[in-house]
Amino acid sequence: MTFGHEGLVAIGGFFGACARYGIGLWGKKKFQARLPVSTMLINLTGSFLLGIVAAAGGSGISLLVGTGFMGAYTTFSTFNAENIQLWRSRAWRTLAIYVAGSYILGVVLAWAGYALGGRL
Repeated sequence: MTFGHEGLVAIGGFFGACARYGIGLWGKKKFQARLPVSTMLINLTGSFLLGIVAAAGGSGISLLVGTGFMGAYTTFSTFNAENIQLWRSRAWRTLAIYVAGSYILGVVLAWAGYALGGRL
């Protein structure tokens, strides 16, 4: 690894974190629901886009967009914290929809992105 590689990851991470923050704010204003729509939207779009990058990207693109941007954009830790909040508030139906929807749709979208990326 060279400083150039680390720089690509850092630049991608900066923009990924900014995108996640902006979409999170927008989603909280737009969707007044018990389901954490913002995090789900972020993680699902991230799964799709990472699938594309994994299939189509070269090493520089993979570092910038895959590791950097997507690493900062998607959020497994927030997803899990929200699951705990739903569990503690006994929102069982919402929790089941959130977990199942996030995992199932995430895998489907990553696969679709990978299929699309392989054609680029």
